[in-house]
Amino acid sequence: MKKIDLNKSVYELTEEYPELIDILNELGFLGVKNPIVRKTLGRATTIPQGCKRQGKDLNEVISKLKEKGFEIIS
Repeated sequence: MKKIDLNKSVYELTEEYPELIDILNELGFLGVKNPIVRKTLGRATTIPQGCKRQGKDLNEVISKLKEKGFEIIS
């Protein structure tokens, strides 16, 4: 099973699991499809931080990631 450590940056996670780019984009994470944004802001942002900045419910994001076959580690 693919594991997502919520302490890792969005950049690290999308490098490890490129399919996350489309999933996070579907969830409304602005800029995640842009490689420059991922390499800059994504290096300094975790999924929980991104949720807070963009007004997303972290529990909904976690549920969606689980539906897509990821195990969440926090």
